[in-house]
Amino acid sequence: MAGEPKPGAKPLRIGHKGADAIVTGNTLESFEAAVDVGVDVIEFDVLRDRDGRLVVAHDYEDALSRRAMDLTEALDAFRYAPLDSVEFDCDLKLPGREAELAGVLGGYGLIDRAMISTMEVSSLIKLGRLEPDLRLGWTFPKTRRDWTSQRWLRPAVLGGLALLRRQFPKAIGERAGELGLTSVWAYHHVITPRAVEAAREAGVQLMAWTVDDPGRLAELSKMGVDGLVSNDPRLFAGAEAVVEGKAPAPEPQEGDVMAELEEEAEPSAEEVPDDQDERD
Repeated sequence: MAGEPKPGAKPLRIGHKGADAIVTGNTLESFEAAVDVGVDVIEFDVLRDRDGRLVVAHDYEDALSRRAMDLTEALDAFRYAPLDSVEFDCDLKLPGREAELAGVLGGYGLIDRAMISTMEVSSLIKLGRLEPDLRLGWTFPKTRRDWTSQRWLRPAVLGGLALLRRQFPKAIGERAGELGLTSVWAYHHVITPRAVEAAREAGVQLMAWTVDDPGRLAELSKMGVDGLVSNDPRLFAGAEAVVEGKAPAPEPQEGDVMAELEEEAEPSAEEVPDDQDERD
């Protein structure tokens, strides 16, 4: 069972919405496809729809575009093969109905296999009070989209991400203690070696989302993250082979983005401690 961070261990293979690159995500078929290619954890979205039901969907548009599963239908499936062999993370998209979510997980006897992650701090506080045994994860930063995919926004986005990369390690320690977290789920562009170290010190697992670039998967694995989230779980084996020295490391497809972020994230002269030169 996923729990305390274990330095040197392989990152957990986490299928985003199941295996969204193989079969449409947030469906039982996608969950089963993820199991077929060897995931450890299936992450799926939990949304309170406009009728007040908890359904497996990313947003209202997603829920209306197809017959979104009731959460109870999804949880019931995790009690039987092949989904009984993996853990799962409920990515709670909106605040509200926390008691119902905790209650249904308990009712199905799935507390020990479940995690709940969310951007909503208020929800984490409520869930911790309702069910102390639940493993809770804070999602950072609070966003609904992959900013780097918008090329015309890139200059502003890079500056914002660079600032987040600098703030993130301190935020891990603060939020872990405040919210009783077992994990932090971070947009992979904000993860740095300092963030990995901060997660270790705070005793929480650091999960990187959502990575579909083989080179970046290998890079994050070497950095020491505890879990990798991908739409295409078939990529995990290749990343592990790179880390084990059994395959050459591919160039990250977003190498230009990461290089610019590294440059942007360098601390200014005012931020460098007086004894920096001695430590170097």
